[in-house]
Amino acid sequence: MNDTTLDTFRRLRPRLHGIAYRMLGSSAEAEEVVQDAWLRWHESAHDGLDSAEAWLVTITTRLAIDRLRSAKVQREHYVGTWLPEPLMSEAMSPSPEDMLERADDVSVAFLTLLERLSPEARAAFLMREVFDADYGEVAEALGKSESACRQIVHRAKAQLQDERPRHVVPREAQLRLLRGFADAAARGQFTVLKNLLAEDAQLIGDGGGIVPSFGVPLVGDRRIAQLFYATHRRFGDAVRYEVVVLNGRWGLLRFIGNTLEAAQSFETDGERILTLHVQRNPDKLARIAAALGRDTGPVPKP
Repeated sequence: MNDTTLDTFRRLRPRLHGIAYRMLGSSAEAEEVVQDAWLRWHESAHDGLDSAEAWLVTITTRLAIDRLRSAKVQREHYVGTWLPEPLMSEAMSPSPEDMLERADDVSVAFLTLLERLSPEARAAFLMREVFDADYGEVAEALGKSESACRQIVHRAKAQLQDERPRHVVPREAQLRLLRGFADAAARGQFTVLKNLLAEDAQLIGDGGGIVPSFGVPLVGDRRIAQLFYATHRRFGDAVRYEVVVLNGRWGLLRFIGNTLEAAQSFETDGERILTLHVQRNPDKLARIAAALGRDTGPVPKP
């Protein structure tokens, strides 16, 4: 292994992690896939290789497909709703600015929607529609013909088309809305909270069977506002909200004392909140908590 080979892998590592994370919705599993790709890269001969990037993308995609097949079996027995592990901007690459420009590619809502696809369809769709791979590269990664890959991508796009978020909201409008929501939640202002939510808003939570969460979406502006109001009534000034970039979009971290209790991602129309994805599983919050030097786990009692 020479320096050039090592530098090549380091240069491509962010792209490989991006592929694996979008395939798996888990940074920890994505890192394991990238590490496996590194081991194969380290042990392989590179003489006569036309494209290191194509080789590494193919290996990473195949490894991610295999990992996702196993993960899907496990997720069938997951307690409650499974949501992706959230990432703060510092954990994403190549930069927060670039990720904000392509927020739809990595948003929690989008990754959750991708769960409906088979592993191969997810890989083909991501390579073609997100990473701009040509069909020759997709075919190489999946071990199928280009014609078959075109059909796979076409069916995946049709499957997702009607359910992908349609609202294009300026980041400034999203930020204003979330700051207003965070302030109202911190102050326990029920009416303000309700008015910031669409009448048919949904809250989808993931507790992983470790902490309480809803097994089905909580629907309705009043019910969701009551939930945030109840948290304020229970914990008072110990509750604190912080606006951050989660998966390329503005989101909220909720702290109770020194404990990171939830990471909240939002879909809005610019005026009202339509959907909240609330990650409460401590295992999926651990990386963000560690980066911030905070605790995660059971919330301290008031």
